[in-house]
Amino acid sequence: MPDLPTPQDAAEAALFSECWDAVLSYADLCTSGSVAGRHLATEAFAHGIHEARAAEAQARAGGRRIARLPRIPLLLTAVRTTAAAWEAEGKGHRLDPDLRLWLNSENAARYTGPPLRRPLALRGLKDMQEADAALLWLVEVEALPLPEVARRLGLDPATAPEELGQVRALFRDRCQRNHLDTPMDAACRSYARLLDAVTRSPAAETPEDLSRHLATCVECAEAAACLRLHGGGTPAALAGGVLGWGGLAYLERRRRAAEAGLTGGRTDAGSDRGVTVGTAARPRVGRAGILAGAVIVSALALTVSLMQLGTSQTRTSAAGDSTDRRPVADPTPSLPPLPSLGSPSGNGGAGGASHAPSATSGTGAKSADRDTEPQGKSTSPMADPPSASYPGTRAPSTCRARYEVVDEWPDGFQATVTVTSTTTLDDWRIGWTFADGQRITQMWDGTYAQDGSEVTAKAADYNKRVAANGTFSVGFLSSWHGRNTAPRDFTVNGARCSTSG
Repeated sequence: MPDLPTPQDAAEAALFSECWDAVLSYADLCTSGSVAGRHLATEAFAHGIHEARAAEAQARAGGRRIARLPRIPLLLTAVRTTAAAWEAEGKGHRLDPDLRLWLNSENAARYTGPPLRRPLALRGLKDMQEADAALLWLVEVEALPLPEVARRLGLDPATAPEELGQVRALFRDRCQRNHLDTPMDAACRSYARLLDAVTRSPAAETPEDLSRHLATCVECAEAAACLRLHGGGTPAALAGGVLGWGGLAYLERRRRAAEAGLTGGRTDAGSDRGVTVGTAARPRVGRAGILAGAVIVSALALTVSLMQLGTSQTRTSAAGDSTDRRPVADPTPSLPPLPSLGSPSGNGGAGGASHAPSATSGTGAKSADRDTEPQGKSTSPMADPPSASYPGTRAPSTCRARYEVVDEWPDGFQATVTVTSTTTLDDWRIGWTFADGQRITQMWDGTYAQDGSEVTAKAADYNKRVAANGTFSVGFLSSWHGRNTAPRDFTVNGARCSTSG
């Protein structure tokens, strides 16, 4: 007699059915006919499930959280990558013609290039705990009723609205941190903190120069959509950022299906209680507080509407109840002076350990070749050579340097160097030595010069002054080959620094 299916088997089957509906819906958009759509969905589903199970096994074996998407958006991205494989294998005639154009564009390249260049919503969702990200995706993109989503994720329906509000605020915080970590030119950087402040308050008015900037800068417009908590822009920001091509069309399909009470054409789908998406069913613990500011920047959908003008901005700090859920943006920044469009000023920075990127060129124009700089003696327009002395600089008696690799991919990585100085500094320069031939390609919060393995990073105008026992840092992108060991011999203004892990 065959074994009877267990409740876990039934839950797994229901989850797979729900995911299949989503995958088939997106695959149908990506192909030239229903037969091709089913073939694409079948292949992508197999790849995606294998990837999800491998990631779950890795997380269990390592005993630590691995950043990843919830199961449904993970499977939907598998549709996109499978479609790209079809195009590369000569099967592109089975895909939608517009998708084929997109796959060969710079927009598609963002999803496979360095992590810092990938869409902000994709990075923000992946940085969240998986259960939080699943809640946000099911409500905002799959357009499922919140009580139903609460039952699937093991939440208390009575507290689910508050939980959703906190998850939305958490998504905003993750996107804000990622926006500040993204290398950007001087013009974008000068608007970064102003954009953050304006999008936190429904009563805030947007200066005309910021409105013009959002209408012409794709990266900042994308950030504006992700930083919006209210007004209906989050679903479009999520679908467009995670899926790329066809995101808004997929969003409309799922919304219509939800309004009709259907999932993939079935009226019984989604009725199973306790079924989870990408995580085991479990009770959820509430958070201590949420960000209360609403936002008024319109959603990114190829264009950004202009926001209304005003003078007051309000912000409310948020505190999480776990290390992973604490706010990452500065909870109480002051609104900086309004810069002119294209201003190279550093108003977006606050000094100290700020990670808001700045252009190494010191101009308001975007650098078209900032990731393809030559491998010569110096790859930065640093005004002074590494050996130059700086008037007014006082060497610290002691300093401590910390080197951290933030992310790494096959031929490149992102890292930060953070220094704590026990004495006041009027200016600073950091030196270190690479051991494995790494070459810096871009730096923010400072300018750099590299001579072989020797690197010198000089302060930007906005963060050169450091209080006693204060910290300052630079972030950078670099190439590597073979090995990528940590650099050695850190100095500040010529004085040797101790290092910490």
